[in-house]
Amino acid sequence: MSPISSLKSGKMHCFEGALLAAAALWVNGEPPLILDLKAKGDDDHVIVLYKRNGYWGAISKSNHTTLRWRDPIYKTIRELAVSYFHEYLDNKFYKKGLVSFSQPFNLKKMGTGWITDEKDLHYLVEALDNAPHKRIYPAKNFKYIRRADKMERQAARIIEWGKSNPRT
Repeated sequence: MSPISSLKSGKMHCFEGALLAAAALWVNGEPPLILDLKAKGDDDHVIVLYKRNGYWGAISKSNHTTLRWRDPIYKTIRELAVSYFHEYLDNKFYKKGLVSFSQPFNLKKMGTGWITDEKDLHYLVEALDNAPHKRIYPAKNFKYIRRADKMERQAARIIEWGKSNPRT
């Protein structure tokens, strides 16, 4: 949904939250940059990038506590993306599932319709999904990534809104 539709409905997932934050940054004179985090065995995650004094941070909406905001302390986009690695667990084997991240995607090139559009914005999801992505680690190193331990799995299950909540 567009930021306007999300605000009207009172609901949003990470993508809608990213669009809303990107629009807010753009209105305030900053570029509306989003970044896609691709995962194996789990949903992708979309974050909004911002920069302060030469360091990258991220605005992120998630039901999970660990996939949220990042303070502007990361020198590179890769450093920022990798900061999500340890918390991004696949739901089946509890292995760290984050495998790649997109280049910053500037929503400015998509015009302004995405801010108020009443229609489904699947074309934005597809454009971001098809954007070039960089691997976080070589595929051959997957076998060396350990499963999350009991404490990490317990922390990963902490969510803000249950399935029965009307905000989900």
